Amino acid sequence: MTATAALTINCKGRLLSLEEAKVMAILNVTPDSFYDGGQHHLHETAVAKALQYLSEGAAIIDIGGQSTRPGAERVSEAEELQRVIPVIELLLKAAPDTLIAVDTYRAAVAKTAVEAGACMVNDISAGTLDSMLLPTVAQLQVPYVLMHMQGTPETMQLAPDYDNVVTAVYDFFSKQVAALKEMGITDIILDPGFGFGKTVAHNYQLVAALPLFTKLGFPLLAGISRKSMITKVLNITPAEALNGSTVLHTIALQNGAKLLRVHDVKPALEAIRLVQIYQDAVY
Repeated sequence: MTATAALTINCKGRLLSLEEAKVMAILNVTPDSFYDGGQHHLHETAVAKALQYLSEGAAIIDIGGQSTRPGAERVSEAEELQRVIPVIELLLKAAPDTLIAVDTYRAAVAKTAVEAGACMVNDISAGTLDSMLLPTVAQLQVPYVLMHMQGTPETMQLAPDYDNVVTAVYDFFSKQVAALKEMGITDIILDPGFGFGKTVAHNYQLVAALPLFTKLGFPLLAGISRKSMITKVLNITPAEALNGSTVLHTIALQNGAKLLRVHDVKPALEAIRLVQIYQDAVY
């Protein structure tokens, strides 16, 4: 796979280049997400927030109807659908060209969301929580975010343990990418899964290892925004973690990340712009 091919994804016939990094804006249509739970659970409020993200320059809106914060309880499939699908439909009515990712590990939700107009599946589970998820993505022929997670959202932060977290995630990506290709899934984005079954130390080891993961030939997504790898180190709340998020976004970009999954679009785009200028500088 050439570098150009690897850094272009096909969103239902629309090509999105990741040669320059882009922003994926988080839209949690949930009452209990760790940072913005309850802020956008009303459909109209969620759409207004998405339109704000688009006006600020987000390339993708990532819509999720179930919190996957540590210890989160699962909601029913029917509830997840009721939260997500109307928002997709209303958003596309207001802004028809929007690229939407659906943040789900359920095949039925992924299928219904793509039929409603989503063009990407962002799955925390790598297909382990619903055996039909990966075959469904293959059938839908949409880009797929492959994320590493140790355990489940209910258990992942109880006692994360690795002989070597970087080796474990690299080996996981290598094996899963091969399996996805066999199924016909070729538009793949890799997400190391910061905070999903990792200690603070594990998370920073993975940030440092991002250049290694670029060698796999697929775009890297960094989902760092306002997470505990910031708040625990600085002894602050998620509401106070924008500056820390920007610092780590900058490092991730320098280390090869091509998608930043964020709560704060404008600061992330500013980081992308400044890093690009820095990297293009001629000495």
